[in-house]
Amino acid sequence: MFDLPGRRARLEALDKEIADPSLWDDPRRAGRLTQEASRIRDELATWEGLGRRAGDARDLAELLDAEPDPAVEAEVSAELDALAAELERRELDLLYTDPYSDNPALLSVHAGAGGTDSQDWAEMLLRMYLRWAEQNRMPVDFIEESAGEEAGIKSATIRIAGDRAFGRLRSERGVHRLVRLSPFDSAHRRHTSFALVEVSPEVEDEVDLDINPDDVRVDVFRSSGAGGQHVNKTSSAVRLTHIPTGIVVTCQNERSQQQNRDVAWRVLRSRLLALKQAAHAEHLAELKGDSMPAEWGSQIRSYVLHPYTMVKDHRTGVEVGNAQAVLDGAIDPFIDGYLRWAAREEAAA
Repeated sequence: MFDLPGRRARLEALDKEIADPSLWDDPRRAGRLTQEASRIRDELATWEGLGRRAGDARDLAELLDAEPDPAVEAEVSAELDALAAELERRELDLLYTDPYSDNPALLSVHAGAGGTDSQDWAEMLLRMYLRWAEQNRMPVDFIEESAGEEAGIKSATIRIAGDRAFGRLRSERGVHRLVRLSPFDSAHRRHTSFALVEVSPEVEDEVDLDINPDDVRVDVFRSSGAGGQHVNKTSSAVRLTHIPTGIVVTCQNERSQQQNRDVAWRVLRSRLLALKQAAHAEHLAELKGDSMPAEWGSQIRSYVLHPYTMVKDHRTGVEVGNAQAVLDGAIDPFIDGYLRWAAREEAAA
């Protein structure tokens, strides 16, 4: 259930932090805390309002027991139906259990094997997330984009901020599979393409992650050549390689080398946190006796454009027949389905 006393206590603590003038020396942290406080205020107002409405409906129902009145009975029935519908909508609020749900999301798309078709599919997925963010009025920043050889992209990384960005987009982690008639095949045969989507929360420096600087190789180069359309060709790019894990992060969109370096370090910290969380989840799965497939073998969703149209999530069973609407950004049914599925999985653990 929604913990009203706990949320009030959290809001009180946030208000004290926000009132401290020194907080605003770190605009990123200040923005994150004020956004969290605003959201908690809205949540409290909503749940307190629902409590008042439920109390009023109960009082009216008690009056009906003493003095039946068809008009009042219809009013109470309509209010109870409205309350039930609102509670169902608010149920999703209780499913954002990840501690980083409110953080911005760092989302990367990587083309799989399959050449031009897979690179085109990676760009289609990137467009899908950009459209979803636009529809939800969530700001997007490009961090890195590598163009494909003939079409599409080899990879791209974007930052999406806004209401529960990571909490909503963590549903997208995994391999996405496309089945269609290839526009790049002269015989117009059916092709299957794959792309990997990685999503991690952007984390601040205070998060407990011990990174040895000696374990990170830093390479600096000029952004040039066939970079993506969002790449700033005149800025100095930075590539960080975390040697123990093999994680590579590139940033080439900021105006200066130092800005690129700062962003790249934030992305690296976020990727290492995601790796740490994945290792913990794998350990829990081993304790339960479950097998965890390798990431490239873990197809989470299929998008079929031929011989019929359908998008199906293989974890949750959610299906949508209008594949084009999904590719145009209508992914909320899959996000909501994942939240409910993850809650059931967590309860069964």
